[in-house]
Amino acid sequence: MALDHELAYLPLYRLRELIVAKELSPVELVEATLERIERYNSRLGAFITVTDDLALEQAREAEAAVLAGDPLGPLHGIPVPIKDLEGVKGVRFTHGSVPAEEVAASDALCVERVKLGGGIIIGKTNTPEFGFSGTTENLVYGPCRNPWNTERTSGGSSGGAGAAVAAGLSAVAQGSDGGGSVRIPCALNGIFGLKATQGRIPRRHADMSSWNPINNSSVGPMTRTVRDAAILAAALAGPAPDAEYGTIQEEPPDFEAALGRGVGGLRVALNLDLGGAAVDPQVTERVSEAARVFEELGSRVEEVAFGPEPNDEMFQYFFDYFSAKGYACLGQLLDDPGSREQLTDYFRATLEHGRGLTAADCYRALNKIGFYRAETARLFGRYDLLLTPVTSVPAFPIGRPPKVVAGRRLSNPSWRFFPFTFPFNLSENPAASVPCGFSGDGMPIGLQIVGRWGDEQTVLAASAAFEEARPWAHRRPAEFDG
Repeated sequence: MALDHELAYLPLYRLRELIVAKELSPVELVEATLERIERYNSRLGAFITVTDDLALEQAREAEAAVLAGDPLGPLHGIPVPIKDLEGVKGVRFTHGSVPAEEVAASDALCVERVKLGGGIIIGKTNTPEFGFSGTTENLVYGPCRNPWNTERTSGGSSGGAGAAVAAGLSAVAQGSDGGGSVRIPCALNGIFGLKATQGRIPRRHADMSSWNPINNSSVGPMTRTVRDAAILAAALAGPAPDAEYGTIQEEPPDFEAALGRGVGGLRVALNLDLGGAAVDPQVTERVSEAARVFEELGSRVEEVAFGPEPNDEMFQYFFDYFSAKGYACLGQLLDDPGSREQLTDYFRATLEHGRGLTAADCYRALNKIGFYRAETARLFGRYDLLLTPVTSVPAFPIGRPPKVVAGRRLSNPSWRFFPFTFPFNLSENPAASVPCGFSGDGMPIGLQIVGRWGDEQTVLAASAAFEEARPWAHRRPAEFDG
């Protein structure tokens, strides 16, 4: 098989079929992937570290297993990048932070599961410092760029993963999402991503912060097709003896089996501002068009007013909790003068906000989180799915987040362009980012599909039905389609 650029855009499931049929060697696939990363990464900044030697060693082992007729895992021979917020044993581990750089002593749980599934670790993707931003710039590597326009942001905090998949540097990537960090870059890069129900895809228990009962962050798949996301999510999901508090103890459902269910008869809520957020009219138009596709497919779509309270207030409580948690876990970097001067402005400012909060502030935030969970559960007592935008704007120039959207000045431009994602980290509901069109200047726009707690199957089924009706994987950024 010719290792041309078409190989770069084949989905995971097709690559695995070729490997099982011995029509594609894992070594050839990894060599072609490394060549493509070398060719394009300097333009994108998608990878902080490329693990050439490790990947080739794993590829040779994968090829030997195929030739020996050994049982093969669901990811066998597939290159999988790991976001640089998760450790890979023996590999440089930066967290996107100069003072925090180390060599990982062990594999993160998601890395262990990728390896168990036969996946090959191809490198560590770019991320903002400790994931503390919705765009990807840091002092370790620099900004990650959007393949559709390299002057624009790739989003964050899984920006490197999003750019890698969109530019054909990998079929899939591991991301993580604490306020939208899988969904934001998927929307801005025109690919698919899933934030599962909190606890479905756990991290390993690490320290006392792992016992927090209000966890808002989890690992998730970033892919070009819904089927690939179902395969990678299945490989990552499920309980483990050393998993963090709040891990769902039941075995995960069959995600792939749900893909053909369709959306006929589903009750679908549509909300375009989630408590009054400012939204670019192009985004509203594309999401409204997507909702009409659901009606064509047999869903009963109803536009609803939803937002437990004004979006700015919801965000403030999210930011208080996020900052307090950040300072509790990482405040030593702020308080040490040697480390402090090496921090990014956005990371330092977030930690300083967390340091300034009182116990009463944190208590109020926890009360609000409980309220949001109750209100979200109430909505899903009436509807099977909720449709919203993912971000309020398409990708914007790097370092220049929008200060005004739809004629309204944003209270916090660096954070307020994603008013639709963080509420579902707080409520713990599963949510996907689905490509639903482009802006007038050719930048991708994302539709968010939110489901009931624990019901990734319906979210994936709806995503697959939309994908079949309005396919997107054939759309590729021209600069990297070669």
